[in-house]
Amino acid sequence: MVIEQIVTSFIASAAFGIIFNAPVQSIIKCGFAGMVGWIIYLALYDYTSDSVFASLLASFCIAIISQFFAKKYKTPVIIFNVSGIIPLVPGGLAYDAMRSVVENNYNLGISLAAKAFMISGAIAIGLVLSEVINQIIRKKKLKKLSIES
Repeated sequence: MVIEQIVTSFIASAAFGIIFNAPVQSIIKCGFAGMVGWIIYLALYDYTSDSVFASLLASFCIAIISQFFAKKYKTPVIIFNVSGIIPLVPGGLAYDAMRSVVENNYNLGISLAAKAFMISGAIAIGLVLSEVINQIIRKKKLKKLSIES
């Protein structure tokens, strides 16, 4: 079951790379970013049973991988970020929330919508946190270089 999820996350991320017109040489890297993020999510979810925390750390790792690929292959980081987070997006949870509301099960609908919102926020925070840390490291390197010269 885990192997199927890993392969499916790779295919989904690579396919979204194609949909978002990522350069052809970046498609495999997009799939790799999504696959690694999903592996991290699965491992953390099995360990903690908290999908919000698992999504936060998985999206943080996806952003780090994306920044590495962007720097190494001189492409925009957004190509890898967007494709990489696709497996983490709580689409099924949001669907279940809307379905519950339509079926007049408001308590369940609100609960599911709140969880989908928290997971979405965790994904966004993970991406932003990685970028902030990257900027801090970059500024320290620039400051160190300016002091040395």
